[in-house]
Parts: sequence; C-alpha cells; structure tokens
Amino acid sequence: MIVPSLPFTRAAARPDAPALRDDRLELDNAGFAAAVAAAAVRLQAAGVGRGDVVGLLLPNRAELIVGLFAAWRLGAAVTPINPVLTPVEVEHQVRDADVDVLITVDGTAPIDGVRPIAADDLGIGAPAPADPPPAAELGPDDLALLIYTAGTTGKPKGVMISHGNIDAMTASFIEHLDFGPDEHSLLILPLFHANGVVLGTLTPLRAGGQATIVGRFKADALFPAVEKYRPTYFSAVPAIYAMLSALPDDVEPDTSSLRLVVCGAAPMPAELIAKFENRYGVVLVEGYGLSETTTASTINPVAGPRKPGTVGRVLPGQQIRIADSDGNDVPAGATGEVLIAGPVVMQGYLNRPEDTAKTLVDGWLRTGDVGRFDEDGYLVLVDRVKDMIIRGGENIYPKEIEAALYENPDVFEAAVVARPHPVLGEVPIAYVSLNPNATTNTASLLAELPEKLSRYKIPVEVILLEEIPKNPVGKIDKPTLRRRPETAG
Repeated sequence: MIVPSLPFTRAAARPDAPALRDDRLELDNAGFAAAVAAAAVRLQAAGVGRGDVVGLLLPNRAELIVGLFAAWRLGAAVTPINPVLTPVEVEHQVRDADVDVLITVDGTAPIDGVRPIAADDLGIGAPAPADPPPAAELGPDDLALLIYTAGTTGKPKGVMISHGNIDAMTASFIEHLDFGPDEHSLLILPLFHANGVVLGTLTPLRAGGQATIVGRFKADALFPAVEKYRPTYFSAVPAIYAMLSALPDDVEPDTSSLRLVVCGAAPMPAELIAKFENRYGVVLVEGYGLSETTTASTINPVAGPRKPGTVGRVLPGQQIRIADSDGNDVPAGATGEVLIAGPVVMQGYLNRPEDTAKTLVDGWLRTGDVGRFDEDGYLVLVDRVKDMIIRGGENIYPKEIEAALYENPDVFEAAVVARPHPVLGEVPIAYVSLNPNATTNTASLLAELPEKLSRYKIPVEVILLEEIPKNPVGKIDKPTLRRRPETAG
C-alpha cells in the first residue's frame, strides 16, 4: 500500500520539501515523518496495535493527520469524530467503532472506559525517536477509515474504507485532475469527512505536494488565506461558494495561484458556478460521490469541456450504471438509480450486515440517487431516492431528527422535510402532531433538541398540525408536506 508509508517515503526522497501545516505549526517532510514516528510510539505505549481503532476527536489541525498516519503505522484504523457532536452522539460513534484510545484537544475523554491522549502529547516537534515501531504490513483489505454517515434508521453508521479503497481513490484523483509535485491543497472542509481526508490531504501528499489546514471556514478569511499560502486548489460545498460569491464588491483577491476549485456534497446551480468563475477567474469543477465510494465517482474535466448542470464524467477506475428498481440497465439517456462499482467502493457498514446487503448488490453500490447520462457521458443527478437533507454540505437524515422529537411523550407524529435555503441549499423543518391533552409547544420541542442533536441538525422551525397527512396506504405523505407553503419557504 502506497499511502500509509507516505511520510517516510517523502522524507527519504525530499526531506526539506514542505508537507503539512496549520496555523500553529509547519512540517517539512523530515519533520512530518518524525512527528508520525513519535506519535506512533505514544499510541503504542497506550496499547494501540494491529486491528484496533483510534478515535480522533479534534478540530481541523495537523495533529489529526499525524495521528492518522501513526495509527496506520501500527496497523490500526482510525475514525475521525465531528468535534461539535453532543456527548451522546460521540459515545454512539466511539462505542460502535469499539474505540479504545481517543486523541482529543485537552487529553480528556467525554465518555468512560476510553483512554485519552492530548494532541499536544503526541510528540510533534520533538526529535525523531531512535527506535520507532516498525511499519505494519498492510494489505488492500485492511481497514483504514471508519467514516460515520447519518443513517436512515436514525443512528449514524460506520462506512468501512480500506487501504485499497484509499490507494485507488487517490490514484483516480491524481489522474483525472492531473495533480503533480507542485500541488498545494488549502483544506477548508472538516477532516471528519472523507472529502477533507482523502481529496484535501492524502491526494496532494501522494502526488508529492503539500496541504495547508485552516480552521473553521469564514467567508472573509478564505481569500486572505489563499493570498498568504498560495494554494493551487481547494474543495468546498455549494454553500461556501454562495457565501464567497456574495462577498462585497470591493473584495478583489489575488487568486492567480489557484489552478482549480472543486465542488461536491450537493448539486450546485449552474448560475452559481458561472457567477463564481466569472468573478474570481478560477475554474470550478463539480463532482459527485459518497462516503461509501471513498469520496467521488464523477468530476467535470479541468481542461473541459465542463458542463454545468452535470456532475461530470466517471473517474478513472470506476464504473457507473443507471438501473431500474430491479437492477436492470435502463435505455441510454433514461433515468434510474445510480449504481457504482470499482475499487473505491466501501467494504460495507460496520456491524450492519443487513444494511450492507441492501446497499452492496452483486458488486454494485446502490446509491439511492436518481440520475441519467447525457449524450456526452456526463452524469446528471435528477433527484434523491432517500429523504436526506443536505445543509451546507452536511448530510442530515430526517429520521434521526424525528426520533429525537418522538422522545417527548406529547408528540404523536413527526415528519421532517427540507426547506430550500439560498445559501445553505436546504434546511430541515419539522411537522408535528400532538397527543390529546398535550401541554408542550413548539418552543419547548426546539429547546429539548440541543441535548440530543448537533446544531446543524436542529430544524429551523417546528410546525404543529392537527394531523400529519397520510398517503392511501397510511404512511406519512412527505410529498404533500413538501408542497406546503411553509416548506417552500
């Protein structure tokens, strides 16, 4: 496997070349390898070994990437954890992934039974250890990442990404995007997502380039970072491009270092693509993928022709079919479910054999997305089979919110749907009907949610109805709710 050994192969070839930085520290290749070796010593002392899972409960900072490579050196997998999750949500991921050691900012763990390590105690900046742990022999099927994605059952599930998946995905990006040793990523997406880890960090490192990690995204701080660090690309979601396009007219940054920018996570209006490209003079390529495909399966070509309104061509090494409900290919140009195959497709969902069997069928990943290929072989996404809401690039499944609402005994029925938003793309709103003699109200229902859900999952509005509409077979009729004026915004 190529990627796990990158800190050491890079140090051997070009020890003084830049590798990784954030706003606190800067590592060349030799320093990066020394940091990974020191962190591996610390993790090994904490009992981490082959087959274990290390949790990374950190904001965007260099220690997260160092910890990832250190765990891989020992043969362990990692699961990055969103630092804004509630303690209940963190505990679910930690328990589900069977995490024993958790790297945190302050060296404390929010749950019992887990050994914490402070990020500052990983040994970054210290001399390289004289006798670092030997590199574990890793094969393509060995588990590398557990990326947690919202589940239709209301609980996030762990997407099992192997080292073979990562090697295939990074190679595919390098070929399609023509990355080389001069590539420099400005990482603005969160590192608990596959995009931030794989496209934002591992791919430029494999290409021989470098990655600069910034903290939480702020629209007025991005272009100053571009001018300071001179990256060649960054990856973002439509909401970020909308905010950048809405900056005051007197914001005229020097974007000459940027060769391209990438957009994913949600469909981006063609008008917004044109607005961003025309204002800032940067090529924007839109793509499509899932955590289950280790980041992406299609991207528009950098050199063109680029087709706004599509998510581009199939990436090297992957296959996409458009199928009917029985899994049969539809006629050319017809609409159906998007199915994906290739070495980037996940191993499955951790501890969820039934979900895995429903999603991976005869070697094909059933995405739940509806699309078609145009006459030039570009993928056009038409709709989503699933009810997932994408708020500023964050995936939200309504059932998780509905489950939280149902914990209030006054709630009889709850249904969550998406409301369009000009910047975030979509936001959740909840329709609720109450039991007889209920005493709760919408304010009380909303006030209960911050203890159960991350802030981005909380509905922007709770609307009380005497009765939630049903379809002829008695199921909640979400299409009718989506047509209500409160939903349309």
